[in-house]
Amino acid sequence: MFVFTGLVCVGALIARRVVRPRSTEGIGDEELVDITHTVMSAAMILMTWAAVLDAVTWAQVALFAVFALALIPNFRRAHGLAHRVDLVGHVAMNAAMIWMLAAMPLLMAGMDMGDDAGSAHAGHHESGHEQGLTATPVWGDVVNGLFIVVCAIGALWWLYRSATARGHRLHSGCHALMAAGMAAMLWLMNA
Repeated sequence: MFVFTGLVCVGALIARRVVRPRSTEGIGDEELVDITHTVMSAAMILMTWAAVLDAVTWAQVALFAVFALALIPNFRRAHGLAHRVDLVGHVAMNAAMIWMLAAMPLLMAGMDMGDDAGSAHAGHHESGHEQGLTATPVWGDVVNGLFIVVCAIGALWWLYRSATARGHRLHSGCHALMAAGMAAMLWLMNA
């Protein structure tokens, strides 16, 4: 899923900047969204397959914060309600990504990661493995639930856009898939 979303956004970025360049001025909001989703796709793949150092996680948090902040000034140039809602959705997805990265240890605190996870406690307590697991605090569950809802609403919005908008159907479908994938990942991290 995330390989597909990344490839769609890279393809759109190449088409805009190389194949059919419209402007030589800075990066527009469409290009910024493509860059954001490409990086987001790579981060989701990395998150799924590898544990990274805290410094890498916080670098990603900073990067997605920059992406979100860079999209905000584009509201003034946005043409039409749909474009503004798209921008809100992209900012919200960046916020969800920041939450996912920052809260991953908190959300996954109660998960059993296999026999090795509790082995350090096994010698000290008869049931050390069970005592080593902690539950996610209620506030963490609530915030996570809100981000799941936000991502699900985003997925529904972009499905609607994909079905009703002229052009950009693949792009809107890609955004819907990314939002749905993020909602699923947040749910799985806290399941």
